[in-house]
Amino acid sequence: MKAVPVPSISGLWLFQPTPHRDERGFFSRTFDADVARSVGIDPDAFVQDSVSRSVRGVVRGMHLRSGAGEAKLVRCSFGEVFDVVVDLRPDSPTFLRRETFRLSGDTQESIYLPAGCAHGFQALSDIADVSYRIDRAHDPSEDVAIAHDDPELAIPWPLPAALLSERDASAPSLADALR
Repeated sequence: MKAVPVPSISGLWLFQPTPHRDERGFFSRTFDADVARSVGIDPDAFVQDSVSRSVRGVVRGMHLRSGAGEAKLVRCSFGEVFDVVVDLRPDSPTFLRRETFRLSGDTQESIYLPAGCAHGFQALSDIADVSYRIDRAHDPSEDVAIAHDDPELAIPWPLPAALLSERDASAPSLADALR
């Protein structure tokens, strides 16, 4: 497994495992504490793992946490998603930049988002499972949502958005969310 910095967003990392494939399928290490430590990420800081399942076209996001924020490690464990990260840290040299990824169960790549970045994804496959490892226990009172189709974000979603949650469908613009 190797960690590759994503220069478009300060502190964003792509973790690329080396799947071992044979006629049975594959075996892959999806997390390595030593590799995380080597790039300055404390693996012991992660306190909660979660998973979501989405059907084709579903958009989840854009989400982040208020207060101290939330760092997270995100991986598509099954299927394929179009994943988006936006840097919303006002003091960051990459403030308001966005980066997109195609994450899939075939590659098992993960992305590490530093606290203060918004995150969202769209399921590209019939079913997509996304796993999250976060560094703070979830507190719904700190949830922040931003409209996935905000023109300021200009996210190039590959499919029409389908089945938004009530929270995501009524999410405010980036400008309103940052007030």
